[in-house]
Amino acid sequence: MFGQWLGLISPRYQPPQGTPLIGQILTNTPLWVWGLLAALLVLGWSQTRSRSVGLARITLLPLGLDALSLYGTVSAFGASAAVLGSWLAAATGLLLIVTPMPLPAGTAYDPDRRQFQLPGSWVPMGLIMGIFLTKYMVGVGLAMNPAMAANTGLTLAIATLYGVFSGIFAGRTIRLLRLVRQPAAPAMTTLHA
Repeated sequence: MFGQWLGLISPRYQPPQGTPLIGQILTNTPLWVWGLLAALLVLGWSQTRSRSVGLARITLLPLGLDALSLYGTVSAFGASAAVLGSWLAAATGLLLIVTPMPLPAGTAYDPDRRQFQLPGSWVPMGLIMGIFLTKYMVGVGLAMNPAMAANTGLTLAIATLYGVFSGIFAGRTIRLLRLVRQPAAPAMTTLHA
């Protein structure tokens, strides 16, 4: 009912007699999607613990998830100027909001080891799951009601949502990368009398 109300499922769609709709969705989901979900859950869970991370990992995770976000937008709705503009405007807006925010307490960069010390956070898990679930729900919706791709309001709203996720990830990464460019604190010396 909610899928029909949101315009994700055609009101004319009726599942076969005796088969719950959720059961059909889950059984028709390819196995690789469940493997991807498991990997993303592990990745998100690892972000909830304090850890030391190298520069490559700091940049690769957001780049990969931002690429998944953009791919989700373009693969579902095409690369029209309106769709890409909505994604880009949302990503840029959130990037500008998140970038100046202070880093969480306990965040540091060790230039000698070229490692970031990061406190645990549930924010990456939320963003990772947000991108995955949006992609999954859009895929299910399009499979059940291909005409929803022609709904301009829905298309632009989903492109904007993907852009929000991307902008937050990019802003968080830029905040961390600024630590690399900061001069190292001078070493404390003790004077002996």
